Amino acid sequence: MVVQEIIDVLQAEVIAGRAKVDNDISGGYASDLLSNVMSQAKANNIWITMHSHQNIVAVAALIGLSAVIIASDVQPDKETISKADAEEIPLLLTTLPVFEVVGLLYGKGITGV
Repeated sequence: MVVQEIIDVLQAEVIAGRAKVDNDISGGYASDLLSNVMSQAKANNIWITMHSHQNIVAVAALIGLSAVIIASDVQPDKETISKADAEEIPLLLTTLPVFEVVGLLYGKGITGV
């Protein structure tokens, strides 16, 4: 599965990293504890969070994540969006809560690490 398919499943809005929506996805991870994501998520995973600050982009770039989904209608600031564009990290927004996002992705075959 690629990021564009996730966008379609969630009817998510792409707010950054549009050039990389063809990134492959190897699995998923959901957490709001950044240190946990850094130690547990794997390259090419998709990360589901409710954080919206710039550190999510730094973590995604460090690990080599395929995309970050910001759930529950949380809106990132302009600096986060700019940083994600600069790092070419797709940022996806959805109004769905984290639990529903994980359920939908799992139903489409994306498993955890």
